[in-house]
Amino acid sequence: MRHALITAGTKGLGRKVAEHMLDQNHSITVTYKNDEAKALSLLDDFPMDHDRIQIIQADVTVKEDIHRLTENTIKRFGKVDYLINNAGPYIFERKKLMDYTEEEWNSMIRGNLDAVFYLMKAIVPHMRKQNFGRIINYGFQGAQSASGWIYRSAFAAAKVGLVSLTKTIAYEEAEYGITSNMICPGNITGEWKEACIEVSRKSKDEETPIGRPGTGEDVARTIDFLCHEDSDMITGTIYEVTGGLDVIHRHR
Repeated sequence: MRHALITAGTKGLGRKVAEHMLDQNHSITVTYKNDEAKALSLLDDFPMDHDRIQIIQADVTVKEDIHRLTENTIKRFGKVDYLINNAGPYIFERKKLMDYTEEEWNSMIRGNLDAVFYLMKAIVPHMRKQNFGRIINYGFQGAQSASGWIYRSAFAAAKVGLVSLTKTIAYEEAEYGITSNMICPGNITGEWKEACIEVSRKSKDEETPIGRPGTGEDVARTIDFLCHEDSDMITGTIYEVTGGLDVIHRHR
């Protein structure tokens, strides 16, 4: 049984990833920041699998929380096979860089870039010991080519930095059987984050070339593929799951 640590894994895209991991008979540790009720609902949805589920309140921008998260995970499950860095703040209001406050800028960098560094510092040594590991980071369409993203400057800057970090770790940790990849979701919004593909196929999305809304299951299935033991030849790559939608140029 593999063990997955999924930050912000109790709601949104992370929730669907967590559910998919459980469906694949893995055990999981998931974090939540504030919404305890939503987090505990995962136990209600999987009443027969409480022995495979650990839920921990943690803020990934706080190093002490990351250390506590790591200690509790290793103590209970003994390992982390998959580190899925799903958590990351996002500012939905569209505004130019000059309109960002210093606090907003720092939040984007700390939550989307620094947090991954601290989590890898904590988890990778355990992966090295078992000579196996899968690291999954999240980006945005065009992140690999350092595309400018109007009204999303701070978030984009953090994620572009994360692209380089993702690739560098892939090179440095390959000798330990550890892979590192990034997945870039498209415009998956609202209830679709926790929806399945079957339901999506019954709906139409004229903006997305593939013709249906993207879902959390689309992201979860891609992550599952990258985490597979036989996917060890895939590392340092950036996967876009957008249905062909040009996300970053919609407001130009």
